[in-house]
Order: sequence, then C-alpha cells, then structure tokens
Amino acid sequence: MAQKISKNLAKARALVEPRPYSIGDAVPLLQKAKYAKFDETVDLTLRLGVDTRHADQMVRGTVVLPHGLGGTSKIVAVIASGDKLKEAEAAGAEFVGGEDLVERIQKENWTGFDALIATPDMMRSVGKLGKVLGPRGLMPNPKTGTVTTDVVSAIKEIKAGKVEFRADKTALVHVPVGKLSFEPQKLIDNAMTVISSVMKAKPSAAKGKYVKRIVLSSTMGPGIELEAAVADVAGKA
Repeated sequence: MAQKISKNLAKARALVEPRPYSIGDAVPLLQKAKYAKFDETVDLTLRLGVDTRHADQMVRGTVVLPHGLGGTSKIVAVIASGDKLKEAEAAGAEFVGGEDLVERIQKENWTGFDALIATPDMMRSVGKLGKVLGPRGLMPNPKTGTVTTDVVSAIKEIKAGKVEFRADKTALVHVPVGKLSFEPQKLIDNAMTVISSVMKAKPSAAKGKYVKRIVLSSTMGPGIELEAAVADVAGKA
C-alpha cells in the first residue's frame, strides 16, 4: 500500500522536475518549495561507491562550514585535567570536568551535549564510555579533532559550525549544511565545502565511480538531485 503524503508535500514535490539540477538552481527551488512553519535544516546526502564493510573504504572526516549551521550554538563538553580545564571554560565549553564528568556520563547515561572533546591523557578513562557515547556518535576521536591538547581551537571550530561526516552501512553520507532561511549563496558555499571535503576523503581502495548521487533536501521538503558535475567542480576546489 502506497504511503499517503500531505497536500503540502505533494505541492512541493510537484515543483521539482525528475531531473538533476545545478546547485545554483536547486537551492532557490528548495526555498520556494517551503511550506513548514519553522526554519528547516537543509541536508546534503551523498551516495558513494564504497563498501564500508571494509575498513580501507571507510569515508569519514570533519569540515568547518564557512557560514556555520545557523540556529543555536552546539553544546560542548570537555574532559581534561590541570590547566586544560580552565582553558576549556574560558573558550566557552558548557561542561568541563575530569574523572567526575566521566563518572556522570557512565553512571547516569548522561549525554546532555552535542560534542565531546577529550585530552589524550584522559582517553584511558573516556574509553570506558564507548557503550554510552558510541551509539550516539559522541565518542572523541583523533580523526575528527575531538581528541586533542588544543582544546581551545577544538571548541571554537565546533561552535563555528564544524560538522562531522561519515558513510553509513549503506554508503550514504548525510550532512546538515545550514537553515532554509540562509541566503542562497551561503547554502551553496556550505554545500560545496562539504562535497569538496567528501571528495578529498576518497579512500585509495575505492574502485569505480566514487560519488554516485547527491541530493539536497530540507527537513519537511522534497529531495532535489544535483548534477554529477557538482562533485567534479567541488573536487577541484
């Protein structure tokens, strides 16, 4: 039985032709199709030609969006020791602590933050938190810059709109690129920055076509397929 869609979504989908669009046409079209009463998040989804069951084909990284994500700033927690605790507080981290913070997360299953940064000396303790943090994608990782001695830079990047991308089991990468209320050029800049970063993260073991499909969508709106040339342009940037 076909899933019933709302009249609003049906109208929005009717505006989108079944063909790939240039990113310069896709962003204004997505904004035109808006019908929700809140400021929706704009998402970019890339289907990659990789097999993530193989470690050497995993695609993962972080990128700082030139125009941020809009909306409220991310809540950052830092697990550190010594002077790094004061540095983290001064840089604007909402939650700062050492073993006490590890214990709180472990005992209460507490994850009242959007990002967790840890200094390398604390990773032995933080490693115990895998069951709580892992499923939520909050485990600090050197590859994403969240295990570092430079907690100040890490906090600033996250607050400025640093986002993480990772290919899931079906080789899809989902990344937010801003709010629907952004000026079109800001959304284009953010999206191209993400595509460029994903292109640069191409594993050497990946064979055949790397980026198979790119779709731009909003929380409630239709998906708009982007032209394949977008990936080529971003890859050269």
